[in-house]
Amino acid sequence: MKKIVLIEDETSVVSFIKKGLQEKGYEISVAFDGRTGVNLVQENDFDLVILDIMLPEMNGLDVCKEIRKTNQHVPILFLTALGSSENIVLGLESGGDDYLVKPFKFIELVARIKSLLRRSVPFSAPEIEEDETYNEYLFKFSDLTVNDYTKKVTRAGEEISLTTTEYKLLMYFLRNPEKVISRAEILDAVWGVNYDLGTNVVDVYVNYLRKKIDHQDDKKLIHTVIGMGYVLKKP
Repeated sequence: MKKIVLIEDETSVVSFIKKGLQEKGYEISVAFDGRTGVNLVQENDFDLVILDIMLPEMNGLDVCKEIRKTNQHVPILFLTALGSSENIVLGLESGGDDYLVKPFKFIELVARIKSLLRRSVPFSAPEIEEDETYNEYLFKFSDLTVNDYTKKVTRAGEEISLTTTEYKLLMYFLRNPEKVISRAEILDAVWGVNYDLGTNVVDVYVNYLRKKIDHQDDKKLIHTVIGMGYVLKKP
């Protein structure tokens, strides 16, 4: 049974979401303020966090940043009444993986949850030796190596820590090397739901990924193709 923590201060929203998700077979824990929510996530292994932005004690953006200090992998779904592109990008920049604007339909919430759980990286993947038995899990491009079994990412021997969404984005590039990929294709493959292209979520996460894997100007792997999208190609 998947464990979800809901951090939300509106009792009517909590009741609506908790009842619906329990009927879908999820185990739901609830925190009514930001500080309690942070403590719950730090003390338990949840499969997903559903997080309101406007919370007492600590707002959702700060809660997300605090969670990301110790947990890079748990998917975080923002619930927000602030539906502008700027507010959505703020949530994603703080470490969120997805967003849902209030008011929302329950069927859409469930779809977002299923999508996030499908692409989530386990909290602790087993350590294995990179021998021939696991060659099918190894992806190499230039000096970048990814072991999709252990979820270990290195470039030029240096290990790189990625969030769930950054990892999914990198794997999509690795499975499509040298191909120019449109923003719409990336949205469909990485997020799996129809997004408003005006939120520039793809550009935000490509920039996050670049900052982590492209340190030197003469060795960049992810390139912008103006008017078309992005491509992973050797420097």
